[in-house]
Amino acid sequence: MTHGFTDTTKTTHTTARPLECEGAMCRRSEAAGRARDLAVAGSRLCPTCRLRLTHDLRRLPRLYDECGQLLTGADRPRDRTSGGPLPGMAFNTAAADARSAIVGTLRSWAALVIEERGAGAPRDAPEEIAAFLLRHTDWLVAHGAAGELSDEVAQCVRRARRVIDPAPRHRTPVGGCVVPDCAGLLTAAARREGAESAVEISCDSDPAHRWSGQEWLRRGARPTPEQEPAVRWMTARDIALLWSIAPGSVYRRASQDRWRRQARNGRTYYHAQDVHASLGPRT
Repeated sequence: MTHGFTDTTKTTHTTARPLECEGAMCRRSEAAGRARDLAVAGSRLCPTCRLRLTHDLRRLPRLYDECGQLLTGADRPRDRTSGGPLPGMAFNTAAADARSAIVGTLRSWAALVIEERGAGAPRDAPEEIAAFLLRHTDWLVAHGAAGELSDEVAQCVRRARRVIDPAPRHRTPVGGCVVPDCAGLLTAAARREGAESAVEISCDSDPAHRWSGQEWLRRGARPTPEQEPAVRWMTARDIALLWSIAPGSVYRRASQDRWRRQARNGRTYYHAQDVHASLGPRT
């Protein structure tokens, strides 16, 4: 029994054009002004979006359990209650909502597989349903709703992570991933850890493409000799984030040391080479 989507009523011999990927990561790339990748033949997702889908499906049961550990406990930093907490007990509604979204998403897509493929239903537990969907990944990524599956699963992961790691983070887009042949987008995220801010640069395509703020600055300060370094421009907010200094200090140093600058869409950008020369590596 096959589940292909080829239109057998047509007899023309024209070669079908490859489809653009409908996955969540390619949608984000398109929103950032970059072209989507092409889907693999017989699928509606590119290899990167398919890999992220399977990775996220494997993570959902663990995220579900971790959110469960936060349902009660007034010591959590962002517990929210509806109608006020009960005496002696706080209830984390954000954690409850994240768990509900995870199990609801898993159940709805399992129901699709059961209905359209005649597969036996898995046990009603997140880890069992996720494993069931992973066994049917080949069929799911070829389904007309593969893009919706990718997007919904990615949304569940992001929502649960915000609950589990509720410390305020300042996020700044950095640009395209610097690893050759990687189509991911980089983001700098800062979180307060005691008296200091920790900065991490991460890729939304490959979790292995990750640098601390200090590693990233060393990378930018010492480009490889084989290539002419590309000019990097940074906003005052980027500089304040990566060097852990006040924005006012950024503007003062820019004026004192005469950093090269350019204006784009009403914002001022500073030449990264001048910034490194003035501020040096982050300590």
